[in-house]
Amino acid sequence: MKIKRRDFLKGAAGSLALLSLDVDSSQARTVQALPPDAVGILYDSTLCVGCNACMPACKRANNMQPDFTGDQEVWDNPQDLSSDTLNIIKKFSNGTGEEKDSETDGYAFIKRQCLHCIDPSCVTACPVSALIKDESTGIVSYNKDACIGCRYCQVACPYNIPKFEWDSPYPEIVKCQLCSHLVEKGGISACCSACPTGASLFGKVSDLIIETRRRLQMKSGKVYDFPVSSLNSGKFHQYKAAKYVHHVYGREELGGTQVMYMSAIKYEKFGLPAFPKESFVSMASGIQYAIYKGMVYPLVVLAGLVFMVKKNKNTEEAENDQKRTDSEGGVS
Repeated sequence: MKIKRRDFLKGAAGSLALLSLDVDSSQARTVQALPPDAVGILYDSTLCVGCNACMPACKRANNMQPDFTGDQEVWDNPQDLSSDTLNIIKKFSNGTGEEKDSETDGYAFIKRQCLHCIDPSCVTACPVSALIKDESTGIVSYNKDACIGCRYCQVACPYNIPKFEWDSPYPEIVKCQLCSHLVEKGGISACCSACPTGASLFGKVSDLIIETRRRLQMKSGKVYDFPVSSLNSGKFHQYKAAKYVHHVYGREELGGTQVMYMSAIKYEKFGLPAFPKESFVSMASGIQYAIYKGMVYPLVVLAGLVFMVKKNKNTEEAENDQKRTDSEGGVS
């Protein structure tokens, strides 16, 4: 079988013509801006005393069971986030562990929970939209009725937040939903309501960002007012400002998060990973778009050539059948 040069060129040209249906229709994904009324939490490690009041408050608000560690089932004492624990206070300690907010011979606390990413990988990874980012509040919530248990969200989350109910006959994905059921009624997340020092502070993300700027401008050792529970609660405590790390974790990491951290200890000491500014979702989208633009031409050309090969093969088989018929009929 031979493919004529003219047929080859015609097939290639026809295939490329298909591309005129518009490559631009597959433009790279555009990341949506954070909604103006998006809410979140500012956790200030320098104000946290490790009382753990936020943890039982979270469980009461979300009807969760105690998370026992060890053989003694006496009190709720989780070691990490789990299907029974949505937020947890963990401690950094060094040397003698005597001085608060010191990396040397000191200690500090950190709160772990879902950060409610502005461009969440879990939402993009979920094939059935069981995880949804609210268009108004920005809260990343979970719909158990849509979930198929694939656990792609667990793999996709860079902060290792979603947990799976391995011990349940009808398992679900579990993660902090920022007490969306309370926010819908005009309330705030339970952890912030219970925090006695204001270490966990609820508010609009835009206002929380302004508050972080105020704190970064504070002079270490000078007394300032710090709001408690929420930015508009009207309640304040007076504290001496710590010497903050001049970076708000979550402000830029992977496109930003709605739960942000401030600390006097380097964030890597708490196990918070360093990430680029661009989200993984955006990066992946860019790669896919580049591959699409770079590979669609040869792929479509290949499809056209396969069509031409098949066409020529059918033509050749028809010619052979005709020759066989002519030969049987005595035609030379």
